[in-house]
Amino acid sequence: MWRPQLESPSKKFTVIAWDAPGAGQSSDPPQTFLISDWADCLSGFLDSVGVKEVHLVGLSWGGLLAQKFFQCYPERVLSLVLADTYAGWKGSLPASIAEERLLHCLQDASMPSGQLVSKYLPGMFSDFPTKEQHEELAKIMSDFHPIGFRLMATALAIADTRDLLPNIRVPVLLIWGDADKRSPLSVANQMHDAIPGSKLEVISGAGHDSNLEKPDQFNTILSEFCLPLSVK
Repeated sequence: MWRPQLESPSKKFTVIAWDAPGAGQSSDPPQTFLISDWADCLSGFLDSVGVKEVHLVGLSWGGLLAQKFFQCYPERVLSLVLADTYAGWKGSLPASIAEERLLHCLQDASMPSGQLVSKYLPGMFSDFPTKEQHEELAKIMSDFHPIGFRLMATALAIADTRDLLPNIRVPVLLIWGDADKRSPLSVANQMHDAIPGSKLEVISGAGHDSNLEKPDQFNTILSEFCLPLSVK
């Protein structure tokens, strides 16, 4: 998911992308796993690679994790970059939509990977991704973990960070695709209004996975935000 960011911003930063429990090459977490448990795992991961402080970038579910990580470990966060995310589905979407999304995710986690990709992939981009982008994300999504998919969807569905947002006291950048079908721009505006001093950058023609669909714009916005904060 973060290939374009590993390739470009790494010229100016040390860029680390991890496989969270329940994704990629990491093992599946227990069925009782909560977003706070993922935050603890991320803290332990940073310890293992010798990183004390981070500019923490999270997209969609990762944005929820970034918020929770700040709440649990504020001393480790230099800044937050929240991309195409939510204050939890409960905190950003009408209750009926949050409930419906969770129900579908719990059911669809048992689908063969090809069917799941066909159902969810169109909502991840704008209407005009390149063929290469479409194929790359389809390959990424086809390697999903059913357990991780269910647990991450549940964490998103029940979360409501609206009380946390006004108390975030580090620099915050919101990056949003104006063609995001999963988390519309209205969610970005809500979060922007709630987080004191936050900055909102909107990428034209980008959907939910804005870092993949418009990587050059995403990387420029990301670097220009983080670089001044890294100079001591």
